[in-house]
Amino acid sequence: MITLGDVFRRDGPAYRARWGSQRSPPQLAAMHAIEACRTEARGGQLYRCPHCDQVRSASHSCRNRHGPTCQQDAAQDWLARQHDLLLPVPSFLVTFTLPGALRAIAFQHQAQVDDLFFRALSRPVYF
Repeated sequence: MITLGDVFRRDGPAYRARWGSQRSPPQLAAMHAIEACRTEARGGQLYRCPHCDQVRSASHSCRNRHGPTCQQDAAQDWLARQHDLLLPVPSFLVTFTLPGALRAIAFQHQAQVDDLFFRALSRPVYF
């Protein structure tokens, strides 16, 4: 089975060469962490069975919260905790698509745009 780390190791350098300037430092850091996850680059341990002398190696994980290989259980636990916080009322998802002319500005100022959206959405709407 191919993993996200495999894809990043294979295609990450070319992707960063082309699009890296448009990615944020945390996005690039997560990508690098996932690339190195459970590889020799992260180091590891050798375990030897005292009975049969079999040796097994275990590489260290990246422990990045975006890494699906090593944080899947933690992500599922977090999701369950968030689910417990939901109010017992109907809800729905709304997707906003910005006009093309605003996308570059919104990408450069993600925190401010998100804040504006959340402030606008927190106001009562009357139909």
